[in-house]
Amino acid sequence: MTGVPNLIPTLIGVAALAAITIAVLWGSRTPHPSAPALAILRGAAQLAVISVILGGVITSPLWVSVALLLMFGVAAVTATRRLHWSWNHFGLVAAAMGAGVLVTLLVVFSTGAIEFTPRYALAIGGIVIGNAMSIATLAGRRLTESVNDHWDQVEGWTALGATPRQSTLALARDAVYSALIPATDQTKTTGLVTLPGAFVGAIFGGSSPLEAGRFQVVVLASIMAAGAVTAVVLVRALAPVRMRPAALG
Repeated sequence: MTGVPNLIPTLIGVAALAAITIAVLWGSRTPHPSAPALAILRGAAQLAVISVILGGVITSPLWVSVALLLMFGVAAVTATRRLHWSWNHFGLVAAAMGAGVLVTLLVVFSTGAIEFTPRYALAIGGIVIGNAMSIATLAGRRLTESVNDHWDQVEGWTALGATPRQSTLALARDAVYSALIPATDQTKTTGLVTLPGAFVGAIFGGSSPLEAGRFQVVVLASIMAAGAVTAVVLVRALAPVRMRPAALG
């Protein structure tokens, strides 16, 4: 009976926040002002469905593996669409994200930093995949934009005999650095500016603050490791540019 009364204020609050988002963006004439609000609506619907599904499969290694593979596929497609979609780009993005996620989860579970259970695999796997997606998007877009903006410089290095990789080396390194800035700032300011979701969720789940803090540190380190591997692998794959890339939308 408590679910219905709690649901009504939730719906009102979310609707009000979405309305503020649209109003602010529309008032500032930002392109696609309704996109964030539509994302909230879509996210709420997806969370409702996944909550029902996971309630029955969270203890099953097989179904948790299926859920993680589905999450990874959607994340790779989403990141690729933020670049110029092509099957080649999808393969590069999936390979980069896969390397980052697999290396990170292997270290986390093989060292015993987090207990290897379906529940924890789903929790930390979902977090790592989501952040790898964001970092892949940032790295790919930053590299493309930098190469496009500095095409004269790239052509100049090429004219001097540099290979396509050498002519974009500095831009590629900057792209990796820029892609990791949000995750780095989040890690540096944890506990000072924000209380991360994994920490708060662990406390709400009954863990002690010390145990929740331990779990959050592992999560933050996992995000950084997966992000670093993803960004470097993706940028190295994209960096040998022979033609000026089209501007991103």
